[in-house]
Amino acid sequence: MAKKVVPEGERRRRKPVRAGGVVLSERLYIETALRMLQEHGRDGLTVRRLGAAIGADPSSLYRYFRSTDDLLLAVGDELAGRALRGWAPTGDWRADLRELGLRVHTAYLAHPQAAILTASRVSGRSHEIAADEAILGVLRTAGLPDAEAVRVYHAFIDQALAFAALDAAALALPHTARAADEAVWQATYARLPAGTHPHIAATAPRLVARMNTSAYPTALEMLLDSAAAALSSPPGGARPSNGADAAR
Repeated sequence: MAKKVVPEGERRRRKPVRAGGVVLSERLYIETALRMLQEHGRDGLTVRRLGAAIGADPSSLYRYFRSTDDLLLAVGDELAGRALRGWAPTGDWRADLRELGLRVHTAYLAHPQAAILTASRVSGRSHEIAADEAILGVLRTAGLPDAEAVRVYHAFIDQALAFAALDAAALALPHTARAADEAVWQATYARLPAGTHPHIAATAPRLVARMNTSAYPTALEMLLDSAAAALSSPPGGARPSNGADAAR
């Protein structure tokens, strides 16, 4: 017999229950899932293993979530909530957006395995919605027209999550593999001769210094520069565009 699907709103209203000496709750499952992902990766997140880790019957999961995928969406929403925790707008749109972007990136990188699995997902849950509202609020309050605010919002949140997933994937590598990747810049690129690779050879010291760090702060500043340019454009003025923008 199929298990009853409990709507999200009803799940959120349910009080914690005791099962086998353990007080079960949605939060307990989310925190346990984060820990299991950190320790074992996606393969470690099964209904049976969750039940064993919590000390409850595996089927207890379905009191709060439809499936482990539904739980993963809640985990992603939890990361969004952690990014927002303690944040408040200051009225300086650029500083506010910068802090939001860095908070999202940092929150996801604190849990690389979870970031890999959730950064590309859309949950429609409360923390995700609050983050979207905050970003759009900063942009619209700064004076961007709605179409431009949505354009910048789209680029802003996708950029933050894409870099989170990329950087998390590197952090999630086994230590030996990650160390080997990082060594390539010094061992290979820095030794390429100027006769065959003049541009790499000319920039090799800077490549070695930068390429094993995240490019997200630099990319974020570029996006903020673009938003600032849009804000400084006269109302109704033409915005430089490329073919991709024109096609939208």
